Amino acid sequence: MRIPIFFKQYSLLIYFALTFAISWGGILLIISGFGGIPTTKEQFETQLPYAIPAMLGGPGVAGILMISLINGVSGFRKLLSSFLKWRVNVRWYLIALLTAPFVLMATLLALSQISPVFLPGILESNNKAPMLLSGIIGGVTVAIFEELGWTGFAVPRLRERYSILTSGIIVGVLWGAWHILSNDIWPSSAYSGELSPVLFLTVNGFIFLIGQLPAYRVLMVWVYDRTGSLLVAMLMHASLTASTLILGPLAISGISLLIYNLVSAAVMWIIVIAVVTVNRGKLKQQPISRKED
Repeated sequence: MRIPIFFKQYSLLIYFALTFAISWGGILLIISGFGGIPTTKEQFETQLPYAIPAMLGGPGVAGILMISLINGVSGFRKLLSSFLKWRVNVRWYLIALLTAPFVLMATLLALSQISPVFLPGILESNNKAPMLLSGIIGGVTVAIFEELGWTGFAVPRLRERYSILTSGIIVGVLWGAWHILSNDIWPSSAYSGELSPVLFLTVNGFIFLIGQLPAYRVLMVWVYDRTGSLLVAMLMHASLTASTLILGPLAISGISLLIYNLVSAAVMWIIVIAVVTVNRGKLKQQPISRKED
């Protein structure tokens, strides 16, 4: 079957549009069904299970649809081959699995010297084993579904045109923007604390666009570029999500939450700068050639 030239030329734009439409459309339906934005953490947590399928379905479903449309069977073979590629240098596994917990734990322990509100959640929880288990399961589930699209479809196509750094920033900013409805606007009233919800969601939304997620995505693209392994990319995403769920302070909100997000973002960008420097700017080099779809 011949694919219209439009879909090949604008495959990335179509993918990103589908990702937002599926995820945001589902969440907006849920918000409407529950009668509006939740005003307490309890209300937010009640609605959250209904939103998870919509959020996870966006990147994954869009990625599978676009691979099927653009590349067909050969595209799925490449996807499977990348997923099954596990024989890579152990250092990449260490980077993938340890970067997020190191950054978040270091940030929280440093901030906890100022206020106990920043103590890692796992240290304060009375149910450490269930918290660890749910965090790991949540991290793996989120990573599999999301990275089928972000890394399985978008990143390889961006790398045909742009450098590692540029590709990472493009996906990272869109990844952050994709989180704004579910992780910023939707819970803004429940987690704004002493701040007005509008001020909280404005500052927090800006952090999503330029903070921890774009920086971490640059590192993910770098690791994927060096390994060619979708599996390792999924593990790296799983590590971030699991660390967020396991280490996140239990009662943090308002100004304290914004401080935590800002500091962890700054630390992550320092790591990106260090990686770029150590690699002598190779992350900024353009790809040698561009492949056609």
